Amino acid sequence: MVYVERGVGDRNILDKFALEFCAIVEKYVKYIIVSGFVAISHGRRRTTEDIDMIIEKISFDKFKDFHEELLRNGFHCMQSTKTDDIYDYLINKDSVRYVRQGSLMPPEMEVKFVKDEIDELQMATRKKFEFTGLDLWFSSIEFNIAFKEELLKAPKDMEDARHLRIIYKNEIDEHFINEVKKMIRKLRLKKND
Repeated sequence: MVYVERGVGDRNILDKFALEFCAIVEKYVKYIIVSGFVAISHGRRRTTEDIDMIIEKISFDKFKDFHEELLRNGFHCMQSTKTDDIYDYLINKDSVRYVRQGSLMPPEMEVKFVKDEIDELQMATRKKFEFTGLDLWFSSIEFNIAFKEELLKAPKDMEDARHLRIIYKNEIDEHFINEVKKMIRKLRLKKND
């Protein structure tokens, strides 16, 4: 395992972590993987400390069952050991991070509830990408590009978007990317076009 700037550089470690975590998640709730891991799973070589996941809002009782199964399978929430507290974080539009028990180092799964119509649309258009070799649900390539180019804009994000544009150059729906960017400006950046 290689640690660079707290990030994990070995894709096999990230893949294994994501597959094991998601196998539990999908028993309880619909999910998508978003952001940097999407580009990494498509062969982009860069480090990351976390994998970003959005899940549908679920009841406390269902979340409790979900959380307890994560614990039984060796995962630990970094924010709290109390299920009530963890659920409150999620309901209040915060994220929580899970790691392997006994580890405070990456990889981490950052989990958030769906927060608005952008996330709902991402969930409705989720996909599995044969290119990755992973049996995981991802937000669409168009959503990832739009978020990276319109909202995140850090050099690593712009390079992630460029990487995805190269891989899917003949399949990308530019109109959809532009529509998502408009939604981001309106709902996340609070700008009117």
